[in-house]
Amino acid sequence: MEQNRYERHFLLEGFGRDGQKKLADAKVLIVGVGGLGSPVAMYLASAGIGKLGLIDADVVDVTNLQRQIIHSESSVGVDKVISAKQRIAELNSEIEVVTYNFFFDKKNADSIAKDYDFIVDCADNNRTKFLINDVCVRLRKPFCHGSITEFSGRVFTHLPSTACYRCLFDEDEEPHVKRGVLGASVGIIGSIQATEVIKYFTGIGELLTDSLLTLDVRTMKFLRLKIRTSAKCSCNDI
Repeated sequence: MEQNRYERHFLLEGFGRDGQKKLADAKVLIVGVGGLGSPVAMYLASAGIGKLGLIDADVVDVTNLQRQIIHSESSVGVDKVISAKQRIAELNSEIEVVTYNFFFDKKNADSIAKDYDFIVDCADNNRTKFLINDVCVRLRKPFCHGSITEFSGRVFTHLPSTACYRCLFDEDEEPHVKRGVLGASVGIIGSIQATEVIKYFTGIGELLTDSLLTLDVRTMKFLRLKIRTSAKCSCNDI
């Protein structure tokens, strides 16, 4: 089945079977299985990432279905990580999925993150985003940040020695308030995040390190902004 499943990967220049083997050996943690986490999880599962960790404390609500495409009407009331695991099994039964049905917090973050090669930030609040950043900087783990609010989204990737989330934002910025979001827009940002993960493991292309990619879906205007490590940021001390 593997040969047929990943045939289109094998045909890519610089990818081949070696690239697919790297994906099969990869362990990726997705923090948040909502709007962004849905396309990230589905595309990484389809791509053949060997182990996916899913962490989220929420249950599926009917209001989630407008944008969280990994869940369905039959999933309403079900833990998001369980709903997502079931959908992933339908996509690719050959990969391992580990679920964590609780919040990613200071008590468990290090012990969970250390078991993975790459972290994908699909959280829906700044507190968790800063925590993901701090854990990854401390453990020297690569991560990809994604966020979307209303019509605007952004993505960047952090590797050790490159600019991190704290280089860009202050912790007292952007308080978590309930805002609208265009459902299809999370698919765009989540797909970019999944692509960054695949590029990282296969070594293909250029990652969004020291760069912030922004998108306004109203105009479909992408901007890639150059960013630098802040001299005041704690990531310089690691």
